Amino acid sequence: MPDDRRDRGFTLIELLIVVAIIGIIAAIAIPSLLRARISANESAAIGDIRTVISAQAAYHSTNGGWYEGNLTCLVAPYSGCIPNYPTNSPTFLDSQLVVLLPKSGYSRSFASGTTPAGINTATQSPTSTTSYVYWATPTTPGQSGVRGFAGDSSGALCFSSDGNTAATTGTVLLLFGDPTCNILQ
Repeated sequence: MPDDRRDRGFTLIELLIVVAIIGIIAAIAIPSLLRARISANESAAIGDIRTVISAQAAYHSTNGGWYEGNLTCLVAPYSGCIPNYPTNSPTFLDSQLVVLLPKSGYSRSFASGTTPAGINTATQSPTSTTSYVYWATPTTPGQSGVRGFAGDSSGALCFSSDGNTAATTGTVLLLFGDPTCNILQ
């Protein structure tokens, strides 16, 4: 006589146990994945700010000791920027960072300082500046990132622990004594 149990499939209890196990695994894994995504977004923002700081430092040495107030001048071709600078030279900065569009869950912004007196426009960019700040703030605080970041012409990079814009006074970071701007080591 054939066994009818094999033709019946899974019981309701067996299916409920499998669904419960999958639910427990999801409850454990999803928060970890979200934390990993936030960490990756923050790392990308920090890396981009460091890239801007490095690009401005390289440009500073090429532009007679001044930073650039117009980020598009850091991308080839350099028309209208440093006079007589070869247009086929390597770029200082990636064009993705110049457009200031949200990237990796962070919004970007840039501010330049004052135009220095005595610029020699025959050898230096007419949009030269004495200082700058580049910010990255989470597009959705708590979900795309937890901290806000900023880097300036001093080479310092700081963060705000609440996701707001890292504190600045104009185009210089508030490095010491401000609880909203912690220096990133």
